[in-house]
Amino acid sequence: MSLKKIKSKDGSDTLFSEKFNEHYHSTFGAVQESEHIFINAGLKPVAQQKKEINIFEVGFGTGLNALLTYKFAFANNLKINYHSIEAFPVDQKTISSMNYPEILGLNGELFKEMHSAENNIKTISEFFSILVITDKIQNYTPLKEFYDIIYFDAFSPGTQPGMWTEEIFGKIYDSLKIGGILTTYSSKGIVKRALKSVGFKIEKLPGPPGKREFVKAVKN
Repeated sequence: MSLKKIKSKDGSDTLFSEKFNEHYHSTFGAVQESEHIFINAGLKPVAQQKKEINIFEVGFGTGLNALLTYKFAFANNLKINYHSIEAFPVDQKTISSMNYPEILGLNGELFKEMHSAENNIKTISEFFSILVITDKIQNYTPLKEFYDIIYFDAFSPGTQPGMWTEEIFGKIYDSLKIGGILTTYSSKGIVKRALKSVGFKIEKLPGPPGKREFVKAVKN
């Protein structure tokens, strides 16, 4: 898969996929966007109530969300079981060139380790384990009522419409515990309708720079 590295406006890298004609993260700020949508709106509220948290990410991509979660867990004395699924893994050479560890003040080897967790649970530290399933979400059923948080970070509905369907969100809904949270950058009507149709209660929240709003959904 042909990828081009680009510097976003907050100084952090993002990738452009020629295959999907889309960036992995916002060009207005890759780290800024991920922190706003996934850490602040998803992880922080749950961390106020629990010290052990199960997370499932749809679209592992660059691994930025996992790295930010690791950093937050370390700073807040949390234990994280992090599972993700990725149909098109980014190659190690590209990963090694990304500047996320440098920007976040973390060890680059740790970031590479996260990307070597394909199809096997890898213990990164005493408080963080990770599993990255190499498959399409269409072919996979996540654990039932296991997860506290879902990071839904697939390519956009216009690019990957098959990722944003009632069928997929139904699987995700079933995998969440009652009160579990899903966050995603997309607030398109088709996404909100699909989330509502499977039982989620949705909320539109102000977006990061360059984005008007995003969606937080809760399992009732």
